[in-house]
Amino acid sequence: MLFYVEFMINFKSPLVSGSLIKRYKRFLADVLLDSGHVVTAHCPNPGSMKGLALKDEKIWLEKNTNHKAKLSYGWRLSELKDKSLVVVDTTLANKVIYKALKEKCIPGLESYDEVKPEIKYGQNSRLDFFLGRNSGPPCYLEVKSVSMARGNTAIFPDSITKRGAKHLGELRKIVSEGNRAIIFYLIQRTDVSEWDLACDIDKNYCNAFKEASDSGVEVMAYKSNISIEGIKLGEELFRRKV
Repeated sequence: MLFYVEFMINFKSPLVSGSLIKRYKRFLADVLLDSGHVVTAHCPNPGSMKGLALKDEKIWLEKNTNHKAKLSYGWRLSELKDKSLVVVDTTLANKVIYKALKEKCIPGLESYDEVKPEIKYGQNSRLDFFLGRNSGPPCYLEVKSVSMARGNTAIFPDSITKRGAKHLGELRKIVSEGNRAIIFYLIQRTDVSEWDLACDIDKNYCNAFKEASDSGVEVMAYKSNISIEGIKLGEELFRRKV
């Protein structure tokens, strides 16, 4: 199934390119801009970034419009040698999905009139979205941003994620209570055509995924259409319904 959304989450200011010097302390990156200036940018990605964050990698930064911010730039995209783009900023995934949900652009989710982000669930935990409607049970949806690939296959996770396994357990509980639950993988790179789990990286996550899927948690995986202007939802790669 092919499905495209005709809107885009635009970057707030034009991106500027440079070469990565190094990423360090997880959230910092030194960058040589094409202008010749060296800057320290915020890296909004807590993951391992395997296959990315390599020295001399071409990257795209956005000027920070918040004057109170400590760093003037944020790292948004990486550009690979084959010109493929990868979204580094994991926070953008939820913005893309929120827009798609509000615009009723995801097949199977058009009937939900209420969309609430960052919903508290269980003990000391949150899920990304609550979807409600006038009749029928609500739906809880958790989004995972996928930036790692092996060949033409996007894979998740790129490191051990106890939090991710916890979310799957919570989604499974939601289904047991008679509600609908979805785990949504947004593939944030342009050089892949398939999606899969990285069970060699985190076996416990894969076990939690199987338990959740077998219990009725739905699975969706979509690509992103990415440019230096912005991001929008792209092609559906995988869907498993109850």
